[in-house]
Amino acid sequence: MTIQECYQHLGGDYAKMEQRLSSVRLIEKFIAKFLDDGSYAALRTAMEEGDRLSAFRAAHTLKGVCGNLCFDRLLISVTQLTEHLRPECEAIPAQAAALWPQVQQDYAQTALAIHDYLNAVQQHGTTAPHTSSACDADPVSRTEEG
Repeated sequence: MTIQECYQHLGGDYAKMEQRLSSVRLIEKFIAKFLDDGSYAALRTAMEEGDRLSAFRAAHTLKGVCGNLCFDRLLISVTQLTEHLRPECEAIPAQAAALWPQVQQDYAQTALAIHDYLNAVQQHGTTAPHTSSACDADPVSRTEEG
């Protein structure tokens, strides 16, 4: 899997990312750090606990990370979630709760594509080959991470 294929699988814009960071190694470094970012875990916890303010903060942070890394698919869903969480109220708004499964799915697809890419790089040395991807495997057989 190439870095371009990884971005294709996660619904990102590699061309835009390449303009920002012209080094594949830098792009690899930052997408690997995405997996360690705690904003999704904080968002998941806040959504489960019904904590609108914490969910808003975590979603807003995740939105920024996705925008910086050009992870467009996840950026779109988390932006919508952020806007539904923005109004000050006690509970998670129904519109936000309805969007949450899409954010979870988009995050899982993003994390899977990154894991697959990094595994391919690790197996093949410093650069991943231009071959078919582990992302082509049945995603149902994989466990959700994040």
